[in-house]
Amino acid sequence: MKRSVRVMVVDDMALVRDILAQGLAQDPGIEVVGTASDPYVAAKQIPQLKPDVLTLDVEMPRMDGVDFLRRLMPQYPLPVVMVSALTERGKRITLDALEAGAVDFVTKPSADVARGLSAMMMELRTKVKIASTANVSHWKNKRPVRPVAASTASAGSQALAESTDKVIAIGASTGGTEAIKDVITRFPVNTPGVVIVQHMPAGFTRMFADRLNSLCAMQVKEAEDGDRILTGRVLVAPGGFQLRVVRSGGIYQVEVKPGELVCGHCPSVEVMMQSVARQVGANAVGVMLTGMGHDGADGMKAMRDAGARCVAQNEETSVVFGMPMEAHKRGGAEKLLPLDRIAAEVMLLLKSGTTTS
Repeated sequence: MKRSVRVMVVDDMALVRDILAQGLAQDPGIEVVGTASDPYVAAKQIPQLKPDVLTLDVEMPRMDGVDFLRRLMPQYPLPVVMVSALTERGKRITLDALEAGAVDFVTKPSADVARGLSAMMMELRTKVKIASTANVSHWKNKRPVRPVAASTASAGSQALAESTDKVIAIGASTGGTEAIKDVITRFPVNTPGVVIVQHMPAGFTRMFADRLNSLCAMQVKEAEDGDRILTGRVLVAPGGFQLRVVRSGGIYQVEVKPGELVCGHCPSVEVMMQSVARQVGANAVGVMLTGMGHDGADGMKAMRDAGARCVAQNEETSVVFGMPMEAHKRGGAEKLLPLDRIAAEVMLLLKSGTTTS
């Protein structure tokens, strides 16, 4: 019999701790083994209670969740799901937390609290169980390093004068914010246009794109309907919208529209990659990064069938190996590679169309 996922809840507000603990305990597959009012209390309890997963408030008075993560993860790597406010400050700190090692996050309801709370708890229970399968061992003894932008903004804007004859399509979910950053900060400024779907709610994708833009040689922006895909530009699908690549004469553009959930997501990697298969064909390179589930697996297979070259992140470096595994198993991804080799492989595929061994 499969044992329950052991969870510790860390929040400075007693009422919120009780709500989260009771809501999590409604799932028979989850056992709440303890709660803590702040990171100092949590740090003492973690070695004794040995939780599988931590839920962590983003903002706390004595030490915020990000500072705690930066101290915790190198010493005691543990899957962490952040509980975030939908404020601008809350979004920024949440992205900092993902950078510091958190696996995923949920947002507190800001309106219609009764209904929003029920939806949030359902999401939290799901993400806690996903987090329990996450591989965070690479954080052991790791010192976080912020990448330095590889170029100036002016170099990026010069590259945007060119159109693009090739398109790079990247899909990711759980653990994907850091994986995407690792890949695209290695891309030179003259890299062909990139489109990205990262599972993330509305409001967070713009901040994520802005943060990447400050770190990359390429220009990174949240995609808007009609944006051209250009050399030197990365377009990130906005939360709550489906992104498709369309061809208009000799140029590629993105269509960004509201849409139904596909593979459980909006934006969906499946929607993006199916459009790339139809519109770009053999001129595309596909990349599947860490994530839970199978979103995009059939779309990547369609890309391969259309002549595109596709790779995926390997199990050892994935936080969750679901999406890359499915993409490989279904014949979309030709090979599985460590995260730090993916950018170089993409460059080789763009030049030669052949993969390394």
